Parts: sequence; C-alpha cells; structure tokens
Amino acid sequence: MRGVGKEAVIIAAKRKELVDIAYRLFCERGIENVTLQEISDNSETGIATLYRYFKNKITLIVEAAACKWNDFLEENSHRQPDDFDNMTAAEIFDYYLDSFIEAYRKHADLLRFNQYFNVYINNKNIDPAVMEPYRNVTLWLKDYFHNMYEKGISDHTIKCDVPEEEMFSVTLHLMLSAVTRYAMGLAYTPPGFDAEYELNKQKEALEYLYLTAKPTE
Repeated sequence: MRGVGKEAVIIAAKRKELVDIAYRLFCERGIENVTLQEISDNSETGIATLYRYFKNKITLIVEAAACKWNDFLEENSHRQPDDFDNMTAAEIFDYYLDSFIEAYRKHADLLRFNQYFNVYINNKNIDPAVMEPYRNVTLWLKDYFHNMYEKGISDHTIKCDVPEEEMFSVTLHLMLSAVTRYAMGLAYTPPGFDAEYELNKQKEALEYLYLTAKPTE
C-alpha cells in the first residue's frame, strides 16, 4: 500500500507540473497558439509521456481551468472574516462582488486565461463529460450564491423579489467581464487611470440594484 501511495503522489505531482507549464504558456500566448509538443518541450517530458497523463489537448485545458479556479477560490476563502457564518446576506454579497476585484488585483493571469478558455471551448464540440471538472467549479459557485440568497430571504438584506438565477447571472457576467476587460488591456487607460476605482463603482451599482436599504428589524 505504501508503494501505491507513493506512486499516486508522484503522478499527481507530475500532472500538476504539466498543468502549471501549460497554464503559463496559455496565458502568455493564448490557448489556440500552444501545441502539446511545445508543452512537452517546455516540461522536458516526452510527448508520449504527456499523452499518458492527458489523452488530448482539451483534457489538459479543462484540468488547467478547474485547477487554477479551485486554487483561487481556496485562496479567496481565507479572506472571509472570522464571523462569516453570522454575516448578513448583504455582507456576503459585498464579499462575493469584491472577490472579482481581488481576482483582478492578484490574478490577472487567471482572468486572461479564462477569456482564452471561453473562446476556445465555445468553438469546439466538447463532450460534456470532459467538461465535468470545470462544471464542478461553477456548481460550487452557484451553491455559494444560493446559500447567500436563501439567507437573504430570511434577513431581507437583499432583494429576493429578483429571481435568484437572474441575480446570479447578472452579477457574475458583469463583474467578470469588467475585470477581464482590464486584465486583458482592452480598455483605454490614460495616465492616472484607476481601474479599481471604476470596478468598485460597478460593485456599488450592483449593490444599489440588489440590496435593500437595511435589514428588517
């Protein structure tokens, strides 16, 4: 059993090494422009060995997306206040929106990669089973949002007359598209421009849209 455990650790370490190298190349040059042979060359891993870990490019791409988003969500969870479980839905909503700005502050590479990832998978006919690791990340986020929304029904600090799916979709896509735009350098930024200031203004606008004035006593 000890031998099996050690082998599993070695395999996991090698997979992570390959994912990290692929992710770096994807961020630098875009997913479409990077081949498995280049990943093999950069990792000093034979192409045949690479195929033993990942049967094709898309499985490597999906694992990279799932792995890097999981890493960010884990890191971001450490920002939660000690009394997080006792926070109001409005306070959790503020933390949720600020998480997108945190991604821009510290992980612009992840936002760039995510943009390349979205474009790539939207142009491919991918087996849903292959997408499962990435779907699990998005489902975790939806579950998180659902728990916040359910709390809002009880404490009345968010406007739960708005359908949950609508609130989730609007907030996710507006915040993610805004932080991605700045991370990709797609917006004109004159000298003295403060992207975080604008992102915080968008955050405030969404809070104005979805938060009640104060909790019900």
